[in-house]
Amino acid sequence: MPDFQVILADLGWPLAIALAWLLGEFIHRWTQLPRISVYGIVGFLLSQAFPESLTSGASSTVTTLANFAFGLILFEFGYRINLRWLRINPWILVTGLVESAATFGVVYLIATLTGMPSLTSLLLASLAMSTSPAGVLRVINEQNSSGQVTERVLHLVAINCVLAVFVFKVVVGFWVFETSGSLTQAVSHSLIELLVSAAMGAILGFLVPAVLRRLGALAQDGTIAFALGVVLLVAGSSAFEVSPVLATLTFGLAARHSRVAFSRTERNFGGIGELLTVLLFVFAVSTLEWDRVVAGAGLGMVLLLARFLVKTASVTVFAKVGGISWRKGMLTGVALAPMSVFVTLLLEQTRYMGIVLVDELAALAAMTLVLEVLGPIFTQRALIWAAETTKKEI
Repeated sequence: MPDFQVILADLGWPLAIALAWLLGEFIHRWTQLPRISVYGIVGFLLSQAFPESLTSGASSTVTTLANFAFGLILFEFGYRINLRWLRINPWILVTGLVESAATFGVVYLIATLTGMPSLTSLLLASLAMSTSPAGVLRVINEQNSSGQVTERVLHLVAINCVLAVFVFKVVVGFWVFETSGSLTQAVSHSLIELLVSAAMGAILGFLVPAVLRRLGALAQDGTIAFALGVVLLVAGSSAFEVSPVLATLTFGLAARHSRVAFSRTERNFGGIGELLTVLLFVFAVSTLEWDRVVAGAGLGMVLLLARFLVKTASVTVFAKVGGISWRKGMLTGVALAPMSVFVTLLLEQTRYMGIVLVDELAALAAMTLVLEVLGPIFTQRALIWAAETTKKEI
């Protein structure tokens, strides 16, 4: 007779994904809440109830699939970014730089004032700069949103994510130097890593479209080719210990500017992409522990409020000079709330270097859990209030 615990361990992730998807569909239809918020709630509750069944190491199959899912979203996200728009309206770039720097500064200041070590405060501040491309893009696609607020949100997220990765890697480099004393090792995990990541994505971004033109089957095979490119990039990033975040984002940017379009019917990379997305958002909170969430709840809530107010205020200040109304500027800032998936996978990737930072950042656990649920709701409401969705306000 098979052992029940063994069966539960084997079926843990498939059952969790199936349950999260099913509840996501039902609750979305009843309440119009974003599906990914439901996935987060279900994932966290199941991971606390059955921790041994939803385990995931740095090199586990689940972690690899989550990285593939995030890579697909980042590619599609990068594909939506128009660099020419930043040249035409440089105030968008200025807004992104200011809101990222202001968020970093305020979070760092609050963290140090509470007695947190300087290096830990720097790590926390660098992660707080970011907005999750996965959360934002999924809500935009779910709402079929388009317009000034939508486009500005996409571009601001791209800016603050690149800055967050850059600063995070530099801080981790200092962390490595402080613990190992090796300046060479520290540099290799920061600037060089970022350059290699961007180069890998850019090369593939020009290579894949060239192959598709040669085959003459852009309309039929484009989505598959790009998905395979993402798989290769994520696997290659793991093998060479570089950033899959920057690599896949650059891949999407380069592919867009090679003027190759994949079919709109394959948004989110079709059914497989949808399935991997459920896994991604369940995985993002399965790494959290209730004790750590409770321990960091007080500081986490203060930092969340500060992050939200700073991002919203920074974007609102530059609204008029950037060509939109104060109201739309404020709504753009509100839509930058999601953070969780980006932070979770960035921290998971440091495990490849033998650095475990989660224990140092209890406040981040609370921030991640809250924004996994509330972040997408803020984005959804902001897009609805901006009248850029096809769905009526309820």
